[in-house]
Amino acid sequence: MKITERTAMRQGFVPGDEYALRNTQVQPPPGGWRNLTSQEVERLVKNNNYAENWDTLLVADPFDAGQIRNNRFFGLVRLGAVRDVVLEYHDLLLPAGISNSLIISCDIGNDAALHNVSYIAHYIVGDRTILFNLDEVHTTNYAKFGNGIVKDGEAEDVRIWLEVMNEGGDRKILPFDGMLSADAYLWARYRDDRALQQRLVEITQKSFDSRRGYYGTIGNGSVIKNSRILKDVKVGDGCYIKGANKLKNLTINSSLQEPSQIGEGVELVNGIIGYGCSVFYGCKAVRFILGNNSGLKYGARLINSFLGDNSTISCCEVLNNLIFPAHEQHHNNSFLVAAVVKGQSNIAAGATLGSNHNSRANDNEIEAGRGFWPGLATSLKHSSRFASFVLLAKADYPAELNIPFPFALVSNNVSRDRLEIAPAFWWRHNMYALQRNGWKVRHRDRRLSPGQAIEFDVLAPDTTEEICQALTILEPWKDAEGPVEISREGLSGESFGYERSRRPVVVHNPAGACQAYREMLVTYAVTTLLPLAEELLQQGLPRGGVPEALDAAAEGAAREWVNLGGQLVPEDEVKRLRQDIGQGILADWDSIHQRYQDLWNRYEAQKRSHAAELLRFWGGQERIDEPLWARACREAIALQEMIAERVYLSRQKDDLNPFRRATYRCAEEMYAVVGSAGENSFVLQVQADTKELARRIAGVG
Repeated sequence: MKITERTAMRQGFVPGDEYALRNTQVQPPPGGWRNLTSQEVERLVKNNNYAENWDTLLVADPFDAGQIRNNRFFGLVRLGAVRDVVLEYHDLLLPAGISNSLIISCDIGNDAALHNVSYIAHYIVGDRTILFNLDEVHTTNYAKFGNGIVKDGEAEDVRIWLEVMNEGGDRKILPFDGMLSADAYLWARYRDDRALQQRLVEITQKSFDSRRGYYGTIGNGSVIKNSRILKDVKVGDGCYIKGANKLKNLTINSSLQEPSQIGEGVELVNGIIGYGCSVFYGCKAVRFILGNNSGLKYGARLINSFLGDNSTISCCEVLNNLIFPAHEQHHNNSFLVAAVVKGQSNIAAGATLGSNHNSRANDNEIEAGRGFWPGLATSLKHSSRFASFVLLAKADYPAELNIPFPFALVSNNVSRDRLEIAPAFWWRHNMYALQRNGWKVRHRDRRLSPGQAIEFDVLAPDTTEEICQALTILEPWKDAEGPVEISREGLSGESFGYERSRRPVVVHNPAGACQAYREMLVTYAVTTLLPLAEELLQQGLPRGGVPEALDAAAEGAAREWVNLGGQLVPEDEVKRLRQDIGQGILADWDSIHQRYQDLWNRYEAQKRSHAAELLRFWGGQERIDEPLWARACREAIALQEMIAERVYLSRQKDDLNPFRRATYRCAEEMYAVVGSAGENSFVLQVQADTKELARRIAGVG
């Protein structure tokens, strides 16, 4: 602690004109600010206000001096309109004006209410904003608001990095306001691309002004009450903060249409929070990014991690992760560390993913494709890799895993000491959950202005290519209906196997899995090509000409795809993107994000081309002809009916389970509480969608 002259209360924020940058941040009122009249000064003094210099307290009209009571003002303070009106928010009623507060060098908007703000310095407060019962609100001259930059005169070692995907910091990225999951993955994944890595640092640094002296901002219509410390925090419009302990070095994006909320006991340091987010009930987050429409609840801890859009984490610990959109982790004793999880995932209670104790260093990783779902009390070892929509049965898995089979159930058979895999399990045995996954994540996407497009369909280029690879692996056992012990050769001929151990690896019913995988391929191919076929017919193409046109669409189809933060992109396009960044063709984040949008605009055509190529693969033909298209449509119609039936039967298992019924007096009581399969809204929706889709397929086939 040091003691200085009282002039330090109002001067020296930055050398020279300390208000220069501040003035670029503020829009003056229509009539501008003016000095106080002698009568207004007299009234303010009678109301127990103090200003070191009344000439530096400026006001706008109308100005009701009676609304300003028991305050101390230092430095240049400018007030917007102050009227005798009341602001109301969630039954909290407060008069506009300022009372019982210490204010240093601030701009305060029209009809704002600041009451019992013990200390606020170097802030710009918006119109109709409520600040109530706050201990400390201030901005330093080196404020970065959560962005990974350095200000003029600062050393490089003060820069904030996010150490995602592993704990060794080997994939660290710089956070910035507006960062998308694709940005984070591009940065963290391609570490060997030195030109890319250097350019991303340069682009991020130059995206923000390095000059010192920017003020913190609190947007229009925001409410902050009963909170302790806000330091170097940028708050958007319509934000609601109540009972927070400490908020430091943050950008909290919020708008009146997509407000964000911060609740009781929360401590957030060094982070970016997206639009429409909520953080409640004792959560802790340090060095983090929270995507749009995401939330932390009930004591969750998020550290050195990127959490994608439309995700929720509560009651658990998440460290050093890169998580794509639509992630759910709700349980008190789950733990996720050093992983990239590629979205539409669900982490169950008791999951411990994973432990580094089997390694000499803390730089191991887990890579999980879309739809990853480890069951209750699952324990995994680093390093492990999983295809899309892998379901792990409850188990303590003793060694690292490499599972190339999508939609599989994996289990650890302790009694027989072997790893067991049931490929295509979701399709064959839990169609309700599989179909509901795609519907659920799309339904929960409440982003009004998505920063990045996301592929939510369960069957898409990434998952179907994994299916093709799985079919290749299973080819030697395609006729085996019972369990078989498979070769230790891994995916694409890699020498490591499916588990890092010497015990057997058994695949259940490869014949059934191959049949299911082929059903999934033809379902994807026909439903993806259906809109194109309809368009061709509407353009006057004879029905017999549709197969030839679809075959032409297959030319040049991409077969290697990258899940780029939830958006699927051909591998060649990702290579071109990296080259254009490294060469300076894409020189800022706006142009990179525009490239993502351009890629998404081409995605539907690329996806159709891919589907046509997989239709050839499914039919075992080099060309799509009329018999192949007709056969595919017939099978797709039958499969749609099968999907609807399996969705119903999957849900009906609950109705028929005698243990589920044991807690009810009668079946009628159970149906009144949980409903029946025949009345389930999702089951009914699938049945209606099936009829419509079958009608459309029949119309083109």
